[in-house]
Amino acid sequence: MVLIADSGSTKTAWCLVEDSKKVIYTQGINPFQQTEEDIIVVLRQELMPALNPQLSTLNSQLSTLNFYGAGCTPEKAPLVASALRQVINPDATIHVESDMLGAARSVCQHSPGIVCILGTGSNSCLYDGQTLHPGNPALGYILGDEGSGAYIGKRLVGDILKRQLPEDLQTLFFEETQETQATIIQKVYRAPLPNRFLASLSPFCARHREHPAIHQFLLDCFHQFFLRNILTAPWSHEAKTLPIHFVGSIAHHYQAELNAVATQLDLHIGQIVQAPLQGLVTYHQEKE
Repeated sequence: MVLIADSGSTKTAWCLVEDSKKVIYTQGINPFQQTEEDIIVVLRQELMPALNPQLSTLNSQLSTLNFYGAGCTPEKAPLVASALRQVINPDATIHVESDMLGAARSVCQHSPGIVCILGTGSNSCLYDGQTLHPGNPALGYILGDEGSGAYIGKRLVGDILKRQLPEDLQTLFFEETQETQATIIQKVYRAPLPNRFLASLSPFCARHREHPAIHQFLLDCFHQFFLRNILTAPWSHEAKTLPIHFVGSIAHHYQAELNAVATQLDLHIGQIVQAPLQGLVTYHQEKE
């Protein structure tokens, strides 16, 4: 049996290749934001109870676990692997890879393309059909992550609190989110996982995307993503010839705005998928 996990900073999706229609969700696992002990708690309290009906079979027959996750750099991957090994069948072969490789294998399979993640965070790379070629560094929600949910949320609250958006939008924002300047400051600077909080504010833009100010705001957010991550990457010359694929909830919900900016820049959008899990199932079925 083969278990696959696709993890972002907000949630993780798990499924067995042999039963790919059943997907289990837990909170996100990111070794840059959580300790090994934190990850073990998530696995024991959320994953294992959900797997309970299949637990005995999983422990005896699981051969491989392929975990693709945000923050799973070569330095951090062993931490995640250790947590998985302590909770799930220790005899299984465990592969911990980056969410970027998971996205590339999902949308490209074995074909070349430029692959982008737009979820809570953002990232991009060139995929030659087998290997990733990194682009500009993502840098996280404070220094980078352009076009992501956290980036949109960060810019949105900054523009609201600094009165850069029309008064009607300011009023709507506080009414709909029930946030205040004080609660925003507390959640961003003092509460854990502020990137998740900021990303949770981005649906406000989706609800009001027809407002001219929000429409322009979104176009600028995605223009910044293309400018700072695609058009200035080491492989930027490939951007005019290869399809640019997107994975993630933000890409899925803002397809119209993404396509509009890509058209302005004479770039070709390939697939846009909300989650890479089913593409990864296909990839590993063929591999097996």
